Amino acid sequence: MDSNMIRLSAPFTYNHSNLFTNQKLKRRFPSISYGLQGRNNYHSDAKEFDESAFEAERLRLDAKARDSMAQTSKRVMEVLAEEEDGPKAWKWVIRKRTWDLMEARNIAQNPRPVHHRIPNFIGAPAAAKNLSELQVFGMANCVKVNPDSPQKQVRFLTLSDGKKLLTPQPRLRTGFFSVLESSKLTPSTINEACTSLGVAKYGRPIGLDEKIKVDLIVIGSVAVDPKTGARLGKGEGFAELEYGMLQYMGAIDESTPVVTSVHDCQLVDDIPVEKLLVHDVPVDIICTPTQVIFTNTAILKPQGIYWEKLSPEKLGQIRILRELKNRIERETGQKLPCGPSEKLPPTAQRWRQRS
Repeated sequence: MDSNMIRLSAPFTYNHSNLFTNQKLKRRFPSISYGLQGRNNYHSDAKEFDESAFEAERLRLDAKARDSMAQTSKRVMEVLAEEEDGPKAWKWVIRKRTWDLMEARNIAQNPRPVHHRIPNFIGAPAAAKNLSELQVFGMANCVKVNPDSPQKQVRFLTLSDGKKLLTPQPRLRTGFFSVLESSKLTPSTINEACTSLGVAKYGRPIGLDEKIKVDLIVIGSVAVDPKTGARLGKGEGFAELEYGMLQYMGAIDESTPVVTSVHDCQLVDDIPVEKLLVHDVPVDIICTPTQVIFTNTAILKPQGIYWEKLSPEKLGQIRILRELKNRIERETGQKLPCGPSEKLPPTAQRWRQRS
C-alpha cells in the first residue's frame, strides 16, 4: 500500500487546547468523567437476537449517563459559555444557543432535553421527505444515514425505496456499521429496522474489509451555515470518524454528496470557516421542513482519520478504530502518531417521559 496514501488516511483532530482539557475546567471539575462504556456485542440474526438483554443494557447505559449529566451538564455549559476566547469555545457557544432556542420554543421532540445530542426537531418527517425528493437520493443505491432520532424517517424512506441502508452503531460502541437491505425486510419490520434495536436485530454487521460503495451520506447536525456548508455536530466527532473510516474502505470519496436535515432554526450565519478544523465535514445540501438549500460549499472535505490529533481517550472508546490503527501499523511497519489527552465532551441526559 502506498505510504503516502496511508498518511492521508491517517488524519482527526482533538488538540491540547480542547476546552475539556483546559486548566479552568480541571480546577472547577476535577472529578468529571465523560467516558462511555462499550456494550456487549449482540448477534444480528433476528432469530437469535436477545431483545430483552439488548434493551436492558441500553437502559442501563442511558441511566448511567443521565445520573452523571444531571450533576455536571449545567455547570460545564456555564463554564464553556464564559470562555469565548478558547479555541473551540465558539463551537460550544453556538451549540448551546441552538439547543436552548429549540427547548425554549418547544421545537424539540423526545428524546429531551436536546442538549448534547443531535436534536430531534418538530418537522423532521417533512425535512426527510424533502431529502427523499433530491435527485442524488433518487439515484443512490446505498445511503449512509446517522443513527439519531431526527433521521429515523430518512432511514425509513431509504429502505422503503428499495435502497441499501448503511448505518453506524451509536457512538460506534457496539461495533462498526450495519447494512440493512429492504429485500430482506417485510413491510411490518421496516419501521422497527430503522431503530437502534432494529439495526442490531435485522442488520448485517460489516468490517473494514467490506466492499461497499456509498452513494450518499446523510448526517445530523446541531447547527449549519447555509451560505458556506459549515456544520457543527454535537461535539463528539463520530460523524468525522465514520467519514474517515469509509474513506479508508474506499466506500466514499470527496465527490460523495453529504446532506443534512435540520429545522430552520438550526440555520446559522456565524460559523467562522477559518476556524474549522481539518477533520470537520461540510455539507453540500441542507433539507429543512420548508426548503432545500444547495450550499455549493468550498470547504475541503477531510482526507481520512487524523491520527496525530486523535486522543488516547477517544481511541480507547472505539474498538473498530483501534483495529484500524493496528492494521495500518502492521501494513506499513510504522507506528502511527497519537494526539494529546483530552476530557471527552458530556453526553446527553434524558428527561423521564411525561405522562
